[in-house]
Amino acid sequence: MCPRRTYLFWPILLLLLVGAALTALLPSPEDQIGLGVLGVLRRATTQKEKPTQLHHGVSTEEEQRFTIIIQTYNRTDVLLKLLNHYQAVPHLQQIIIVWNNIGKQTPLELWNSFGPHPVPVVFKEQMSNKMRNRLQPFPEIDTDAVLMLDDDTLVSVPDISFAFSVWKQFQDQIVGFVPRKHVSTPGGVYSYGSFELQDPETSGGDKYSMVLIGAAFFHRRYLQLFQDQPQAVHALVDETQNCDDIVMNFVVALNLRKHSKSTGSFNKPSGVFVKPVDLRNLEKEASSGYQGMWHRPEHLLQRSYCLNRLTQIYGSMPLCFSNLMVSQFGFPSYANHKSRS
Repeated sequence: MCPRRTYLFWPILLLLLVGAALTALLPSPEDQIGLGVLGVLRRATTQKEKPTQLHHGVSTEEEQRFTIIIQTYNRTDVLLKLLNHYQAVPHLQQIIIVWNNIGKQTPLELWNSFGPHPVPVVFKEQMSNKMRNRLQPFPEIDTDAVLMLDDDTLVSVPDISFAFSVWKQFQDQIVGFVPRKHVSTPGGVYSYGSFELQDPETSGGDKYSMVLIGAAFFHRRYLQLFQDQPQAVHALVDETQNCDDIVMNFVVALNLRKHSKSTGSFNKPSGVFVKPVDLRNLEKEASSGYQGMWHRPEHLLQRSYCLNRLTQIYGSMPLCFSNLMVSQFGFPSYANHKSRS
């Protein structure tokens, strides 16, 4: 029996040494300026994360449930399909529809005629068709977590459930599926850029500085913070009918910066990127043929304009970069994968 024990001893010892070496290579949150994903999720497996500055003694029920907000315009058929789909989402408290079809009747009567439904739906009819209508602190919201979704975006139930579990660890940041970035120039002018899982210039992972709110979780407190922003910010969103999602990233980043200064901690990025498994665009299924505003030729120009205008209004660029993403199938990693989503 002794030779067999000796034979097993060395492979086991080798595996332990390799495991210890790999663990030592993982960066700590302090080593990554604003990138605490790995550390937080490690700690979450052994203990509950301490409440953030946005977490003020709420009940367990509020912690464990969330509210979906969907702003819609001229896509009623697709909206009904989405409402049916999201009825199956666990922990969903209610769905709020921001109805921007001014002067047109909502499909609430039609929806109720096929009830009962497990998740209640509330229609909020608006007086004008504004992009920022969806960022109101509606009194019906009684959960800390808000999941904001575009009216042409279908996110799978597993993706939503997983992102919600991630958001619970990052309640002061935006947790979502669509990252973007700002690109700076030597002259101090910013432009709006897309995010690539593989950076073609460095053959490494790209970085993002924003997570768009068209498919993202965030704390309901940020809805009121958005309302509290300078009038010039609201005017910019109304002028362009664009950029409310960029503004929200500025709002979150500024709030995080304020908190980091008071605690002496490092700056955190405004968002955490969760890589989706099944996220679909249903725009082509709309019988109205209505195309989203991102099809406009000036769309990207407007977003670059917004970045520079917001920097002027606030006096600085608060956004910072991250290259971490969280995936359902594997440990949180850097965005350096060869494939693109």
